[in-house]
Amino acid sequence: PVANATITPSPPAHQVRAGDNVTLRCSVQVGSAPVTFTWLHNGHEVAWGPLLKIGAVDVEHSGTYQCVASNQLGQDGHRVFRAPSSELTLEVTPRSSWVTVATGIGGALLFLLLLVGVIVAWHRWHRV
Repeated sequence: PVANATITPSPPAHQVRAGDNVTLRCSVQVGSAPVTFTWLHNGHEVAWGPLLKIGAVDVEHSGTYQCVASNQLGQDGHRVFRAPSSELTLEVTPRSSWVTVATGIGGALLFLLLLVGVIVAWHRWHRV
């Protein structure tokens, strides 16, 4: 029977920023194949398989995650074994609006700097 289901998050921090990509891997230390994996988010089934990939996480992805590994033994397959992992709490923090503003200002300044460079180069070229 399956036993010792564990979740390994990548990146390893339990606190991530909105927009980050998160992958959760479920594995078992004991269990004969085939082992199936079910993912729960806040107690509700959300996915199946050993990997749960969440691209561009948002605050709504915050909460508890748990994987349940299961397999069947016996020729009739009537004996089903389940091994739930410990719950992993994921906290998604929103991106700071200052980061967005700073990025916009930085882009505008870079554009102006390039524009000034082009104007200076154009004037120097036309003087010759």
